[in-house]
Amino acid sequence: MALCPLDYRYGRDDVKNIWSDLGRHSRQLEVERALIWAHKELGKVSDEDYQIVASIANPTSVTKERVEEIEAETRHDIMALTKAMAEQAGDAGWCIHLGATSNDIVDTAVALQMRDSIVKQVEILSTLISTMADLAERERDTVCIGRTHGQAAVPITFGLKVAVWLDEFRRHYIRLDEMTDRVCVGKFLGAVGTGAAQGENARELQSLILTHLGLGVPLVTTQVVGRDRYIEWVSWMANVATSIEKVLQEIRNLQRSEIAEVGEYFDVEKQVGSSTMAHKRNPITAENACGLARVVRSMMLPTWENALLWHERDLANSSAERFTLSHSVVLLDDVMVKCNRVLSKLAVDKENMLRNIENQNGLVMAEKIMLALVDNGIPRDEAHEVLRSASMESLEKGIHLEDVCAMTPTISAIFDGDQLHALFDPNSHLGVSGELVDETVALARAQIN
Repeated sequence: MALCPLDYRYGRDDVKNIWSDLGRHSRQLEVERALIWAHKELGKVSDEDYQIVASIANPTSVTKERVEEIEAETRHDIMALTKAMAEQAGDAGWCIHLGATSNDIVDTAVALQMRDSIVKQVEILSTLISTMADLAERERDTVCIGRTHGQAAVPITFGLKVAVWLDEFRRHYIRLDEMTDRVCVGKFLGAVGTGAAQGENARELQSLILTHLGLGVPLVTTQVVGRDRYIEWVSWMANVATSIEKVLQEIRNLQRSEIAEVGEYFDVEKQVGSSTMAHKRNPITAENACGLARVVRSMMLPTWENALLWHERDLANSSAERFTLSHSVVLLDDVMVKCNRVLSKLAVDKENMLRNIENQNGLVMAEKIMLALVDNGIPRDEAHEVLRSASMESLEKGIHLEDVCAMTPTISAIFDGDQLHALFDPNSHLGVSGELVDETVALARAQIN
Protein backbone atom coordinates (compact mmCIF):
# COMPACT_ATOMS: atom_id res chain seq x y z
CA MET A 1 0.00 0.00 0.00
CA ALA A 2 1.44 3.37 -1.07
CA LEU A 3 0.72 6.10 1.48
CA CYS A 4 3.04 8.98 0.61
CA PRO A 5 2.16 10.88 -2.61
CA LEU A 6 5.87 10.89 -3.45
CA ASP A 7 5.54 7.15 -3.97
CA TYR A 8 2.83 7.31 -6.59
CA ARG A 9 2.29 10.88 -7.79
CA TYR A 10 5.13 13.38 -7.46
CA GLY A 11 8.83 13.47 -8.25
CA ARG A 12 11.29 12.00 -10.73
CA ASP A 13 12.65 8.53 -10.04
CA ASP A 14 16.31 9.48 -10.45
CA VAL A 15 15.93 12.10 -7.71
CA LYS A 16 13.78 9.91 -5.47
CA ASN A 17 16.31 7.11 -5.76
CA ILE A 18 18.92 9.27 -4.03
CA TRP A 19 16.73 9.51 -0.92
CA SER A 20 15.18 6.05 -1.06
CA ASP A 21 16.00 3.42 1.56
CA LEU A 22 18.30 1.78 -0.98
CA GLY A 23 19.94 5.11 -1.81
CA ARG A 24 20.63 5.70 1.86
CA HIS A 25 21.84 2.13 2.39
CA SER A 26 24.24 2.13 -0.56
CA ARG A 27 25.82 5.43 0.50
CA GLN A 28 26.29 4.23 4.08
CA LEU A 29 28.11 1.20 2.70
CA GLU A 30 30.27 3.52 0.61
CA VAL A 31 31.17 5.52 3.72
CA GLU A 32 32.06 2.37 5.67
CA ARG A 33 34.27 1.28 2.77
CA ALA A 34 35.98 4.68 2.64
CA LEU A 35 36.75 4.40 6.36
CA ILE A 36 38.62 1.14 5.84
CA TRP A 37 40.37 2.59 2.80
CA ALA A 38 41.66 5.48 4.91
CA HIS A 39 42.87 3.08 7.60
CA LYS A 40 44.66 1.14 4.88
CA GLU A 41 46.32 4.32 3.62
CA LEU A 42 47.57 4.98 7.16
CA GLY A 43 48.89 1.43 7.51
CA LYS A 44 46.39 0.22 10.11
CA VAL A 45 44.55 -2.19 7.78
CA SER A 46 46.16 -4.48 5.22
CA ASP A 47 45.42 -4.10 1.55
CA GLU A 48 44.11 -7.67 1.55
CA ASP A 49 41.55 -6.93 4.27
CA TYR A 50 40.56 -3.69 2.58
CA GLN A 51 39.97 -5.46 -0.73
CA ILE A 52 37.68 -7.95 0.99
CA VAL A 53 35.67 -5.20 2.66
CA ALA A 54 35.54 -3.24 -0.60
CA SER A 55 34.24 -6.29 -2.44
CA ILE A 56 31.27 -6.72 -0.08
CA ALA A 57 30.49 -3.04 0.55
CA ASN A 58 27.60 -2.97 -1.91
CA PRO A 59 23.83 -3.49 -1.68
CA THR A 60 24.02 -6.82 -3.48
CA SER A 61 26.37 -8.43 -0.97
CA VAL A 62 25.05 -6.63 2.09
CA THR A 63 21.35 -6.29 1.38
CA LYS A 64 19.14 -3.72 3.04
CA GLU A 65 16.74 -6.58 3.82
CA ARG A 66 19.41 -8.33 5.91
CA VAL A 67 20.22 -5.09 7.68
CA GLU A 68 16.54 -4.61 8.47
CA GLU A 69 16.35 -8.14 9.92
CA ILE A 70 19.24 -7.43 12.26
CA GLU A 71 17.88 -3.99 13.15
CA ALA A 72 14.62 -5.58 14.24
CA GLU A 73 16.67 -7.31 16.96
CA THR A 74 19.30 -4.69 17.81
CA ARG A 75 17.02 -1.64 17.33
CA HIS A 76 20.06 0.22 16.04
CA ASP A 77 20.40 0.87 12.32
CA ILE A 78 24.18 1.36 12.01
CA MET A 79 24.98 -1.54 14.35
CA ALA A 80 22.78 -3.66 12.12
CA LEU A 81 24.69 -2.42 9.08
CA THR A 82 28.11 -3.27 10.54
CA LYS A 83 26.94 -6.71 11.67
CA ALA A 84 25.60 -7.46 8.19
CA MET A 85 28.91 -6.33 6.68
CA ALA A 86 30.91 -8.45 9.09
CA GLU A 87 28.86 -11.51 8.13
CA GLN A 88 30.03 -11.11 4.54
CA ALA A 89 33.59 -10.01 5.26
CA GLY A 90 34.63 -13.04 7.29
CA ASP A 91 38.02 -12.61 8.98
CA ALA A 92 38.39 -9.14 7.48
CA GLY A 93 35.34 -8.04 9.42
CA TRP A 94 37.53 -7.03 12.39
CA CYS A 95 38.21 -3.63 10.88
CA ILE A 96 34.67 -2.68 9.88
CA HIS A 97 33.50 0.55 11.56
CA LEU A 98 36.92 0.84 13.23
CA GLY A 99 37.09 4.00 15.36
CA ALA A 100 33.76 5.32 14.09
CA THR A 101 30.56 6.32 15.81
CA SER A 102 27.22 5.79 14.13
CA ASN A 103 26.74 9.39 13.16
CA ASP A 104 30.10 9.49 11.41
CA ILE A 105 28.45 7.13 8.96
CA VAL A 106 24.97 8.69 8.97
CA ASP A 107 25.91 12.33 8.46
CA THR A 108 28.60 11.55 5.93
CA ALA A 109 26.18 9.41 3.92
CA VAL A 110 23.63 12.24 4.06
CA ALA A 111 26.32 14.59 2.73
CA LEU A 112 26.69 12.25 -0.25
CA GLN A 113 22.93 12.37 -0.79
CA MET A 114 23.05 16.16 -0.62
CA ARG A 115 25.95 16.33 -3.07
CA ASP A 116 24.22 14.04 -5.56
CA SER A 117 20.98 16.02 -5.16
CA ILE A 118 22.75 19.30 -5.84
CA VAL A 119 24.09 17.85 -9.08
CA LYS A 120 20.48 17.23 -10.12
CA GLN A 121 19.45 20.67 -8.93
CA VAL A 122 22.13 22.34 -11.02
CA GLU A 123 20.92 20.40 -14.06
CA ILE A 124 17.23 21.29 -13.79
CA LEU A 125 17.99 24.87 -12.73
CA SER A 126 20.19 25.30 -15.80
CA THR A 127 17.40 23.94 -17.98
CA LEU A 128 14.87 26.29 -16.42
CA ILE A 129 17.19 29.28 -16.82
CA SER A 130 17.74 28.40 -20.47
CA THR A 131 13.98 28.15 -21.04
CA MET A 132 13.41 31.52 -19.39
CA ALA A 133 16.18 33.08 -21.46
CA ASP A 134 14.59 31.79 -24.66
CA LEU A 135 11.17 33.09 -23.62
CA ALA A 136 12.51 36.52 -22.61
CA GLU A 137 14.33 36.82 -25.91
CA ARG A 138 11.31 35.68 -27.93
CA GLU A 139 8.99 38.14 -26.21
CA ARG A 140 11.57 40.94 -25.92
CA ASP A 141 9.36 43.52 -27.63
CA THR A 142 5.91 42.11 -26.89
CA VAL A 143 3.97 45.01 -25.36
CA CYS A 144 1.47 44.39 -22.60
CA ILE A 145 0.02 46.13 -19.56
CA GLY A 146 2.20 46.50 -16.51
CA ARG A 147 0.10 46.20 -13.37
CA THR A 148 0.57 47.44 -9.82
CA HIS A 149 -1.89 46.83 -6.97
CA GLY A 150 -3.79 44.62 -9.41
CA GLN A 151 -4.57 47.67 -11.54
CA ALA A 152 -3.36 48.73 -14.97
CA ALA A 153 -0.24 50.88 -14.60
CA VAL A 154 1.89 51.67 -17.70
CA PRO A 155 3.11 49.57 -20.64
CA ILE A 156 5.75 46.92 -20.13
CA THR A 157 7.05 44.15 -22.36
CA PHE A 158 6.35 40.55 -21.56
CA GLY A 159 10.04 39.96 -22.23
CA LEU A 160 10.93 42.30 -19.38
CA LYS A 161 8.57 40.43 -17.05
CA VAL A 162 10.38 37.21 -17.88
CA ALA A 163 13.79 38.89 -17.59
CA VAL A 164 12.98 39.80 -13.98
CA TRP A 165 12.28 36.14 -13.26
CA LEU A 166 15.36 35.07 -15.18
CA ASP A 167 17.72 37.25 -13.19
CA GLU A 168 16.21 35.95 -9.96
CA PHE A 169 16.96 32.40 -11.00
CA ARG A 170 20.48 33.38 -12.03
CA ARG A 171 20.96 34.56 -8.45
CA HIS A 172 19.64 31.21 -7.20
CA TYR A 173 22.23 29.48 -9.39
CA ILE A 174 25.01 31.61 -7.92
CA ARG A 175 23.80 30.96 -4.37
CA LEU A 176 23.77 27.20 -4.92
CA ASP A 177 27.25 27.26 -6.39
CA GLU A 178 28.56 29.31 -3.48
CA MET A 179 27.02 27.13 -0.78
CA THR A 180 27.79 23.68 -2.16
CA ASP A 181 31.19 23.35 -0.50
CA ARG A 182 29.72 24.56 2.81
CA VAL A 183 26.77 22.18 2.91
CA CYS A 184 28.25 19.00 1.40
CA VAL A 185 30.36 18.21 4.45
CA GLY A 186 30.75 14.97 6.39
CA LYS A 187 32.48 14.28 9.71
CA PHE A 188 34.62 11.53 11.22
CA LEU A 189 35.91 12.53 14.63
CA GLY A 190 33.82 10.19 16.73
CA ALA A 191 31.30 10.34 19.53
CA VAL A 192 31.72 13.95 20.67
CA GLY A 193 34.05 15.31 18.00
CA THR A 194 37.36 14.88 19.85
CA GLY A 195 38.84 12.26 17.50
CA ALA A 196 39.96 10.22 20.51
CA ALA A 197 38.79 6.91 19.05
CA GLN A 198 40.57 7.64 15.77
CA GLY A 199 43.99 7.89 17.39
CA GLU A 200 46.85 10.30 16.86
CA ASN A 201 46.15 10.54 13.14
CA ALA A 202 42.47 11.40 13.69
CA ARG A 203 42.41 14.56 11.60
CA GLU A 204 44.37 12.97 8.79
CA LEU A 205 42.01 9.97 8.86
CA GLN A 206 38.96 12.26 8.62
CA SER A 207 40.53 14.26 5.81
CA LEU A 208 41.41 11.12 3.86
CA ILE A 209 37.89 9.71 4.15
CA LEU A 210 36.02 12.85 3.22
CA THR A 211 38.35 13.91 0.43
CA HIS A 212 38.18 10.37 -0.99
CA LEU A 213 34.38 10.66 -1.00
CA GLY A 214 34.47 14.10 -2.61
CA LEU A 215 33.11 15.90 0.44
CA GLY A 216 34.17 18.93 2.43
CA VAL A 217 36.19 18.55 5.64
CA PRO A 218 34.84 20.45 8.68
CA LEU A 219 37.10 22.21 11.13
CA VAL A 220 35.22 21.16 14.27
CA THR A 221 32.02 19.24 14.96
CA THR A 222 30.17 17.62 17.83
CA GLN A 223 28.86 14.14 17.12
CA VAL A 224 26.95 15.68 14.23
CA VAL A 225 27.62 17.98 11.32
CA GLY A 226 26.47 21.49 12.20
CA ARG A 227 22.85 21.83 11.16
CA ASP A 228 23.40 25.42 10.05
CA ARG A 229 24.59 23.73 6.84
CA TYR A 230 21.26 21.96 6.41
CA ILE A 231 19.39 25.18 7.23
CA GLU A 232 21.27 27.00 4.48
CA TRP A 233 20.42 24.39 1.87
CA VAL A 234 16.78 23.92 2.83
CA SER A 235 16.44 27.72 2.96
CA TRP A 236 17.75 27.84 -0.59
CA MET A 237 15.16 25.27 -1.64
CA ALA A 238 12.40 27.23 0.07
CA ASN A 239 13.62 30.39 -1.67
CA VAL A 240 13.59 28.74 -5.10
CA ALA A 241 10.15 27.26 -4.43
CA THR A 242 8.91 30.75 -3.60
CA SER A 243 10.34 32.19 -6.81
CA ILE A 244 8.70 29.46 -8.86
CA GLU A 245 5.35 30.03 -7.19
CA LYS A 246 5.70 33.75 -7.92
CA VAL A 247 6.30 33.02 -11.61
CA LEU A 248 3.49 30.51 -11.93
CA GLN A 249 1.09 32.66 -9.92
CA GLU A 250 1.66 35.40 -12.49
CA ILE A 251 1.00 32.92 -15.30
CA ARG A 252 -2.21 31.83 -13.58
CA ASN A 253 -3.34 35.42 -13.16
CA LEU A 254 -2.59 36.31 -16.77
CA GLN A 255 -4.54 33.22 -17.89
CA ARG A 256 -7.70 34.40 -16.11
CA SER A 257 -10.59 34.65 -18.57
CA GLU A 258 -10.92 38.41 -18.22
CA ILE A 259 -7.18 38.92 -18.94
CA ALA A 260 -6.32 35.98 -21.22
CA GLU A 261 -2.85 37.15 -22.18
CA VAL A 262 -0.98 33.87 -21.72
CA GLY A 263 -1.95 30.26 -21.26
CA GLU A 264 -0.60 26.85 -20.39
CA TYR A 265 -0.36 24.38 -23.23
CA PHE A 266 -3.64 22.52 -23.58
CA ASP A 267 -4.08 19.35 -25.65
CA VAL A 268 -7.33 20.20 -27.42
CA GLU A 269 -7.61 16.68 -28.84
CA LYS A 270 -7.59 14.80 -25.52
CA GLN A 271 -7.28 17.02 -22.46
CA VAL A 272 -10.31 17.67 -20.23
CA GLY A 273 -10.61 20.83 -18.16
CA SER A 274 -13.67 19.93 -16.11
CA SER A 275 -15.99 16.99 -15.62
CA THR A 276 -18.99 19.27 -16.11
CA MET A 277 -17.79 22.55 -17.70
CA ALA A 278 -16.66 21.37 -21.10
CA HIS A 279 -15.17 24.72 -22.09
CA LYS A 280 -12.59 24.88 -19.29
CA ARG A 281 -8.84 25.13 -19.98
CA ASN A 282 -7.31 25.35 -16.53
CA PRO A 283 -3.68 26.14 -15.59
CA ILE A 284 -3.43 22.84 -13.75
CA THR A 285 0.32 22.33 -13.97
CA ALA A 286 1.00 25.79 -12.55
CA GLU A 287 -1.59 25.27 -9.81
CA ASN A 288 -0.12 21.90 -8.92
CA ALA A 289 3.40 23.30 -8.70
CA CYS A 290 2.26 26.27 -6.59
CA GLY A 291 0.70 23.90 -4.07
CA LEU A 292 3.84 21.79 -3.84
CA ALA A 293 6.00 24.90 -3.45
CA ARG A 294 4.12 25.64 -0.24
CA VAL A 295 5.02 22.22 1.12
CA VAL A 296 8.69 22.86 0.35
CA ARG A 297 8.58 26.13 2.30
CA SER A 298 6.89 24.38 5.22
CA MET A 299 10.02 22.26 5.70
CA MET A 300 11.86 25.30 7.03
CA LEU A 301 10.31 25.22 10.51
CA PRO A 302 11.40 21.67 11.43
CA THR A 303 14.76 22.32 9.78
CA TRP A 304 15.37 25.24 12.15
CA GLU A 305 14.18 23.13 15.09
CA ASN A 306 16.49 20.27 14.09
CA ALA A 307 19.51 22.46 14.80
CA LEU A 308 18.59 22.71 18.49
CA LEU A 309 20.21 19.55 19.81
CA TRP A 310 21.11 18.86 23.45
CA HIS A 311 24.82 19.11 24.31
CA GLU A 312 26.93 17.25 21.72
CA ARG A 313 23.79 15.71 20.20
CA ASP A 314 20.45 14.05 20.74
CA LEU A 315 18.25 12.05 18.40
CA ALA A 316 15.32 14.45 18.05
CA ASN A 317 16.50 15.64 14.64
CA SER A 318 16.89 12.23 13.05
CA SER A 319 13.27 11.28 12.39
CA ALA A 320 12.35 14.79 11.24
CA GLU A 321 15.27 14.97 8.81
CA ARG A 322 14.08 11.85 7.03
CA PHE A 323 11.18 14.07 5.90
CA THR A 324 12.68 17.54 5.63
CA LEU A 325 15.63 16.72 3.41
CA SER A 326 14.14 14.04 1.17
CA HIS A 327 10.78 15.73 0.67
CA SER A 328 12.28 19.17 0.06
CA VAL A 329 14.60 17.79 -2.62
CA VAL A 330 12.05 15.64 -4.43
CA LEU A 331 9.24 18.20 -4.34
CA LEU A 332 11.43 21.13 -5.39
CA ASP A 333 12.73 19.09 -8.32
CA ASP A 334 9.14 18.27 -9.28
CA VAL A 335 8.18 21.94 -9.02
CA MET A 336 11.12 23.07 -11.17
CA VAL A 337 10.34 20.46 -13.83
CA LYS A 338 6.71 21.61 -13.95
CA CYS A 339 7.68 25.27 -14.13
CA ASN A 340 9.95 24.47 -17.06
CA ARG A 341 7.12 22.53 -18.72
CA VAL A 342 4.76 25.50 -18.41
CA LEU A 343 7.22 28.10 -19.67
CA SER A 344 8.63 26.02 -22.52
CA LYS A 345 5.16 25.64 -24.07
CA LEU A 346 3.63 28.92 -22.91
CA ALA A 347 1.13 30.46 -25.31
CA VAL A 348 1.42 34.26 -25.49
CA ASP A 349 -1.55 36.10 -27.01
CA LYS A 350 0.03 39.30 -28.33
CA GLU A 351 -3.16 40.47 -29.94
CA ASN A 352 -5.14 40.21 -26.72
CA MET A 353 -2.35 42.01 -24.88
CA LEU A 354 -2.87 44.94 -27.28
CA ARG A 355 -6.66 44.71 -26.93
CA ASN A 356 -6.30 44.90 -23.15
CA ILE A 357 -4.21 48.06 -23.58
CA GLU A 358 -6.81 49.53 -25.91
CA ASN A 359 -9.58 48.65 -23.46
CA GLN A 360 -7.96 50.96 -20.94
CA ASN A 361 -9.03 53.95 -23.07
CA GLY A 362 -5.53 55.40 -23.13
CA LEU A 363 -5.21 55.63 -19.34
CA VAL A 364 -1.99 53.58 -19.28
CA MET A 365 -0.36 56.47 -21.19
CA ALA A 366 -1.20 59.15 -18.60
CA GLU A 367 2.35 59.14 -17.28
CA LYS A 368 3.73 59.61 -20.80
CA ILE A 369 1.51 62.66 -21.42
CA MET A 370 2.39 64.16 -18.05
CA LEU A 371 6.13 63.85 -18.75
CA ALA A 372 5.64 65.35 -22.20
CA LEU A 373 3.99 68.38 -20.59
CA VAL A 374 6.94 68.73 -18.19
CA ASP A 375 9.32 68.57 -21.16
CA ASN A 376 7.38 71.48 -22.61
CA GLY A 377 7.73 73.72 -19.56
CA ILE A 378 4.72 72.80 -17.40
CA PRO A 379 5.69 72.33 -13.70
CA ARG A 380 5.58 68.68 -12.70
CA ASP A 381 2.92 69.07 -10.01
CA GLU A 382 0.68 71.08 -12.35
CA ALA A 383 1.16 68.52 -15.14
CA HIS A 384 0.26 65.71 -12.74
CA GLU A 385 -2.95 67.46 -11.68
CA VAL A 386 -3.92 68.10 -15.30
CA LEU A 387 -3.55 64.39 -16.13
CA ARG A 388 -5.19 63.28 -12.90
CA SER A 389 -8.26 65.37 -13.64
CA ALA A 390 -8.33 64.23 -17.26
CA SER A 391 -8.01 60.59 -16.19
CA MET A 392 -10.85 60.86 -13.68
CA GLU A 393 -13.05 62.38 -16.40
CA SER A 394 -12.09 59.57 -18.79
CA LEU A 395 -13.02 56.98 -16.18
CA GLU A 396 -16.26 58.68 -15.18
CA LYS A 397 -17.52 59.25 -18.72
CA GLY A 398 -16.06 56.11 -20.27
CA ILE A 399 -14.31 58.00 -23.07
CA HIS A 400 -10.76 57.72 -24.35
CA LEU A 401 -8.15 59.76 -22.48
CA GLU A 402 -6.85 61.10 -25.80
CA ASP A 403 -10.24 62.71 -26.45
CA VAL A 404 -10.28 64.29 -23.00
CA CYS A 405 -6.72 65.55 -23.47
CA ALA A 406 -7.64 67.06 -26.85
CA MET A 407 -10.32 69.13 -25.08
CA THR A 408 -8.03 70.18 -22.22
CA PRO A 409 -6.61 73.68 -22.90
CA THR A 410 -3.28 73.11 -21.14
CA ILE A 411 -2.61 70.09 -23.37
CA SER A 412 -4.16 71.23 -26.65
CA ALA A 413 -2.17 74.46 -26.46
CA ILE A 414 1.06 72.44 -26.69
CA PHE A 415 0.24 69.45 -28.89
CA ASP A 416 -1.72 69.27 -32.12
CA GLY A 417 -3.83 66.24 -32.94
CA ASP A 418 -1.09 64.19 -34.62
CA GLN A 419 1.44 64.94 -31.88
CA LEU A 420 -1.04 63.99 -29.18
CA HIS A 421 -2.00 60.79 -30.96
CA ALA A 422 1.67 59.77 -31.23
CA LEU A 423 2.05 60.16 -27.47
CA PHE A 424 -0.59 57.45 -26.97
CA ASP A 425 1.49 54.79 -28.75
CA PRO A 426 2.38 52.26 -25.99
CA ASN A 427 5.58 51.38 -27.85
CA SER A 428 6.80 54.93 -27.18
CA HIS A 429 6.86 54.41 -23.42
CA LEU A 430 8.96 51.28 -22.93
CA GLY A 431 12.17 52.99 -21.87
CA VAL A 432 15.23 50.72 -21.84
CA SER A 433 13.21 47.49 -21.62
CA GLY A 434 14.88 45.95 -24.65
CA GLU A 435 18.45 46.46 -23.51
CA LEU A 436 17.57 45.22 -20.01
CA VAL A 437 16.24 42.01 -21.52
CA ASP A 438 19.32 41.61 -23.71
CA GLU A 439 21.75 42.07 -20.83
CA THR A 440 19.80 39.80 -18.49
CA VAL A 441 19.64 37.02 -21.07
CA ALA A 442 23.36 37.32 -21.85
CA LEU A 443 24.35 37.17 -18.16
CA ALA A 444 22.08 34.19 -17.48
CA ARG A 445 23.38 32.20 -20.42
CA ALA A 446 26.97 32.97 -19.47
CA GLN A 447 26.25 31.77 -15.92
CA ILE A 448 24.96 28.35 -16.90
CA ASN A 449 27.52 27.85 -19.65
